[in-house]
Amino acid sequence: MAARIISKSPPIARRTNRSFAQIVILLVFLLLLSGCSAVPGVSLTVEGQSPQPKEVTSGVQLLVLMTVLSLAPSILILATSFTRIVIVLSMLRTAIGTPSIPPNQVVIGLSLLLTFFIMAPVYKEMDATAIQPFLNEQIDQKTALAQAQKPVREFMFRQTREKDIQLFLDLGNEPQPATVDDISTVSLFPAFVISELRTAFTMGFVIYIPFLVIDLVVSSILLSMGMMMLPPSLISLPFKILLFVMVDGWYLIVRSLVLSFTGSA
Repeated sequence: MAARIISKSPPIARRTNRSFAQIVILLVFLLLLSGCSAVPGVSLTVEGQSPQPKEVTSGVQLLVLMTVLSLAPSILILATSFTRIVIVLSMLRTAIGTPSIPPNQVVIGLSLLLTFFIMAPVYKEMDATAIQPFLNEQIDQKTALAQAQKPVREFMFRQTREKDIQLFLDLGNEPQPATVDDISTVSLFPAFVISELRTAFTMGFVIYIPFLVIDLVVSSILLSMGMMMLPPSLISLPFKILLFVMVDGWYLIVRSLVLSFTGSA
C-alpha cells in the first residue's frame, strides 16, 4: 500500500523537490567555501600517536559544516526573492476566497521558478567571479567567498530599507558605517528579511482591495434583499474569479512581482 501511494505522487511535487535540491547544492558550495578547502576522509582507527592540529581543525570544520547544512534550505530561502513571492501568492488565493486552490505544491513550485528567474543574474555573476575561478584554482577559498558574497549583498541592499539596516546596527551596537561595504552581513540579513515581509504585505493589501469591494457589494445586495441566511462568500466567489480572469490576473501578479525586484518598467 505504501509503495502504491508513493508511486502516485504528483509530477509537480517531484519537479519541485528537484528544483529545491539544486538550490541546496548551490548553498553547499558556499558553505564549503566558508568552511574548509578540502573535506578530510573519515575513518575509525586507533592510533598510538596524537593527531596533528591541522587534522583536528579539519575535522571540527567538517562537523560545523554538517551542522549548518541542516539550516541550508531556510537560509537560502530567506536570502532570495522567494519570501516575497510566496507570501504574495498565498495572500492572493486567500483574497479570492480559495485558500486551497491553487494547491500548496503549485504555489511553492511557481515561487521557486520565479525565484530562479529573478536570481539568475546574481547566480551568473557568482559563477563568473567566484565559482569558476575557484574550481580552476585561480583564487583561494577566502577570495572566492568574498567574491561570491558581493552579488548577493548587492541584491539585498537594493531591496532593503535604510531604516531596517539602521535598526539592526543599533541593536548590535555597531559603529556607523562609512560605506555599504562596512555593513556586516549579520546586520544586513535580518534587515533584508523584514523589508521583504513589509513589501510582501504591502502588495498583498493592494491585491485584497478589489476583492474586498466585490464582497461588500454582494453583502449589501443580499442584505437589501433580505437573504441574510445565504453566505455572501458563496455568491461573491464566482464574481471574484471572473474578475481575476478578465483582467488577466496571473500575468499582472507575476509581472508586478518580477518588476518589484528588477525595478524596470
